[in-house]
Amino acid sequence: MATIVNAGLTEIAKLIVGADSPVAFTYIALGSGTTAEANDQTALVTEITTAGGERASATASYEANYKGKLVKLFAFTGSLSVNEVGVFNDASAGDMLLRHKFINTKAVENGDSLEVTVKTTVARSA
Repeated sequence: MATIVNAGLTEIAKLIVGADSPVAFTYIALGSGTTAEANDQTALVTEITTAGGERASATASYEANYKGKLVKLFAFTGSLSVNEVGVFNDASAGDMLLRHKFINTKAVENGDSLEVTVKTTVARSA
């Protein structure tokens, strides 16, 4: 499960009311960092910026039952260790909505591809 970080919660609240020209979260970034998820994180620990693992625009859709969905296929041109994924509202900077640290490293090589799907469910609290 991913952690919706504090900056993400702030931007969600702004999106709801249209304050401060909010921008949708449509970019997926990969990273090699191994630090645990935390609410106060504002970026991936070690964002990947080469070999086909660069942050990229995802295909956004509404799935059903209060679920937003982002999908991005990464095609790699070199060897990388992928340990984390984040969702952002900008191609190179911006605010991070969420971060997920994978349990196991995803080792990829030149010619490999990895499809990342991020689903976000909005729900009432009990």
